[in-house]
Amino acid sequence: MSFDVICFDCDSTLSRIEGIDELARRAGLGEEMSKLTDLAMNGIVPLEAVYERRLSLIRPDQDSIDWLAGLYIAEIVEGVKEVFAALSAQNKTVHIISGGLRQAILPLAFLLGLPESHVHAVDIYFNQDGSYRNYDLNSPLARTGGKAVIVGKLKGPGSLVMIGDGKTDLEAKQSGAYVLGFGGVADRAIVRESADFYTSESSLLPVLEHIL
Repeated sequence: MSFDVICFDCDSTLSRIEGIDELARRAGLGEEMSKLTDLAMNGIVPLEAVYERRLSLIRPDQDSIDWLAGLYIAEIVEGVKEVFAALSAQNKTVHIISGGLRQAILPLAFLLGLPESHVHAVDIYFNQDGSYRNYDLNSPLARTGGKAVIVGKLKGPGSLVMIGDGKTDLEAKQSGAYVLGFGGVADRAIVRESADFYTSESSLLPVLEHIL
């Protein structure tokens, strides 16, 4: 199949990490946060039930977000750069849609040649001294069904594929998207069973033959 718009999740899809879990580990709260993330990504609890709780406990500051931005790049999944280069060469419209923190994801997106307007994630706000203030409470991506909302705005009359590892990526189906499950980092049964296509290869490269 060939798609007009190609969308990627970030955490455990473009990068091997789950950003919020890494921030939690840095703050000494790792194990508890990983359990919460896993519950949400496997669809056991709704995303909004854990989103605010995680951030209010971690309270990531500007330095933490800068550190995380570097980690996203250092832990980039094998084949990602080649996939984005191939899509760019064919003038495909590419977006990142993530429930992660936007400021931490932007440097990875820039590395991959995406403009800021093609990065859809949750904004985080800081006080003047760089300490944590809040996040965008109105962002659809901080709640269940948010990816379907963003996909609905991006899809238009053409075809769209969403590539990701979690239950939230399956939501894109609600807006008429084709979902390609990527299990190369996190292999989740709900995604394996419900995605239109699924790969557990550790490299992202095999997805190209299914989206071009």
